[in-house]
Amino acid sequence: MLPHAVSIHSAPPLDASARCEPILRSVPEWFGIEEATRGYIAAASRLPTWIACVEGRDAGFITLEQHFPQAAEIHCIAVHRDFHGHGVGTALVRHAESVLQADAVRFLQVKTMGPSKPNKGYALTLRFYLHVGFTPLEELSGLWPGMPCLILVKKLGCPSP
Repeated sequence: MLPHAVSIHSAPPLDASARCEPILRSVPEWFGIEEATRGYIAAASRLPTWIACVEGRDAGFITLEQHFPQAAEIHCIAVHRDFHGHGVGTALVRHAESVLQADAVRFLQVKTMGPSKPNKGYALTLRFYLHVGFTPLEELSGLWPGMPCLILVKKLGCPSP
């Protein structure tokens, strides 16, 4: 299905957590560990967060964390179940890349469940990240209890210093 117009706006810290929570709660198969979900909700109020809206509804969000001047991470990205397959996730990643490139960030990473523990939902997540240009770098054990962590990276279109 082709997306409706997606608008993306920076979420003020006092507003971000309240707007992100219903999005996360709509997809418990990805965000079903309560402690982790609460952590993502809290992070939205302290990290730069953008909300995607479709027809006046909050459709998704992305939260970024910049670890070094030239390297950042997608701390969390989620799309409300009602908007899966509408281009919202891709629009959020493209927006984040644009923001980061303007700040001369050269590398973007994201972490997700690793493929050594097969999971249908996370297979879709991996397919999405590959679609938007990420490359698997390494799978780690021990970062998340009982779950392998796949690190994916992407070089952004910024010139070298």
